Amino acid sequence: MRLLLAAFATLLLNAGWAAATPSAPQGRVFKGQVLEVKDVDAYSYLRLGTQDGEIWAAVNRAPIRKGAEVTLENAMVMNNFRSKALNRTFDRIVFGTLGGPGSAAAAAAGDARIAKAQGPDARTVAEVIGRKAELKDKAVAVRGRVVKYTANVMGKNWLHLRDGSGTAQDRSHDILVTTKDPAKLGNVVVARGVVRTDVDLGSGYSYAVLIDDAKLQP
Repeated sequence: MRLLLAAFATLLLNAGWAAATPSAPQGRVFKGQVLEVKDVDAYSYLRLGTQDGEIWAAVNRAPIRKGAEVTLENAMVMNNFRSKALNRTFDRIVFGTLGGPGSAAAAAAGDARIAKAQGPDARTVAEVIGRKAELKDKAVAVRGRVVKYTANVMGKNWLHLRDGSGTAQDRSHDILVTTKDPAKLGNVVVARGVVRTDVDLGSGYSYAVLIDDAKLQP
């Protein structure tokens, strides 16, 4: 657990951020119009006009134009962020993943039933979540559609898979996977990794179960 928290701190430093303080609540959704864009390395900084006023946001670098309407999902608000790349401190900034029609379409497609992976370690998303205690620290193979994707966080890529199993009501339909392999939103992949449970990354991000350090195959 200490290693995970240390990795989170390393991420902030490597991205040029320092002296940051999380501000609750986490996991919010922000919508607004892009008033200004500043691209640096792997990130795009956006000045957004929202219904609650202007706010700065940071997302994985993307071709975003001034005037565009954007949605930020899984948002985390941080106070007193220092960006070395921009040589400035943000009193308040939002970090999140771009949402909108593309992610919504991928999520909807992810609700369609997808054939289970092959082999003795093959599991559905619902099976991994429902049998997490039994499968803890064991290898599994899960085939599903990528409905969310965030690149290069803590030295890994983070994606959510759905295969049509489970339900949204009990949150057994969607699982987080960490990997060093690239993926694209909407792709169907087989993730082979190790089940981890009760993972707490700090700053409001905790997971009852995830598949860690997976290898991805078509």
